[in-house]
Amino acid sequence: MKALKGTKKKKTQRAKKQEIPALVGKYQEGIGRRKTAVARVRITEQEKDGLFVVNGKPVKEYFQDVECQHIAQEIFEKITLAKPLGISVYVQGGGIQAQAEAVRHGLARALVKLDQTLRPQLRALKVLTRDPRMRERKKFGLKRARRARQWRKR
Repeated sequence: MKALKGTKKKKTQRAKKQEIPALVGKYQEGIGRRKTAVARVRITEQEKDGLFVVNGKPVKEYFQDVECQHIAQEIFEKITLAKPLGISVYVQGGGIQAQAEAVRHGLARALVKLDQTLRPQLRALKVLTRDPRMRERKKFGLKRARRARQWRKR
């Protein structure tokens, strides 16, 4: 087929992959997942108290819900670390709750890469295991996954 004169093909621009803010020195990376949320967590050892940044914002600013903040930082409340850490996270997909759980999962995986002695403690807290529950797909003929149409006698 011939293209009409004067028409141009539209170029679709892909969204550029967002980069995690640069961390000084070597880092350990862990990928955390929950439902459709994926978190890429990078940990570095630092001399002074490190920052916990999620998508370029402090963790308390990104997760405004107190419960989500607690989920994301749960590991630090239950495990004492010898050195302060700088944590940078890039998270996408899912809802806020799933993102917080993905951050926790990725953080646990990165900590195990950093220090193998933490593995039994993290295993006991059940944060190393990925939660396999996913949303059930919608079936045809139904309104949702299992919700059928309401039966009407008249």
